[in-house]
Amino acid sequence: MADVFTKEKRSEVMARIRSKDTKIEVLVRKWLFSHGYRFRKNDKRYPGKPDIVLPKYKIAIFVHGCFWHGHEDCKLATIPKTRTEFWVEKINKNLERDSANIESLRTMGWKVIILWECELRKNPELLLSNLVSQLH
Repeated sequence: MADVFTKEKRSEVMARIRSKDTKIEVLVRKWLFSHGYRFRKNDKRYPGKPDIVLPKYKIAIFVHGCFWHGHEDCKLATIPKTRTEFWVEKINKNLERDSANIESLRTMGWKVIILWECELRKNPELLLSNLVSQLH
C-alpha cells in the first residue's frame, strides 16, 4: 500500500514528532511538580538523557512512546505495513539502546522507572499516584 501522504507532507508530519516535551512527559512533570517533587528534565549527564531526573531520590524516569520503544502487546506499537524491515530494525536498535542506558543507570546506583504512553492515556491519575510509592 502506498503512503496516503505526498513526500512533502510525510516529511512535515515526521518533522513534528518530538523527542522531548511530549504531551505525556509534560503531564508527568506537571503532576510531579504539583505534588512537591523537584526534578531535572532531559539531563545530559546521565545515560540515555532520562526524561525526568529526581537527583534527591536517585531516580530516573523515562516516559516511553509505545511505538518508538516497542511496547509489547500494545495496540499503539504496531509495525507499519510499508518499509517493515526498516521499522523493525529501528525499533530493535531503540530497545537495545534503552537496555544499555537502563543498565548503566542501575550500575551507577540509580532506580529507573519507565512509564508507558498507553498506560498514561488510560488512567493518568492512578498511574501517577502509584508512582509516588516508587519514589520513596
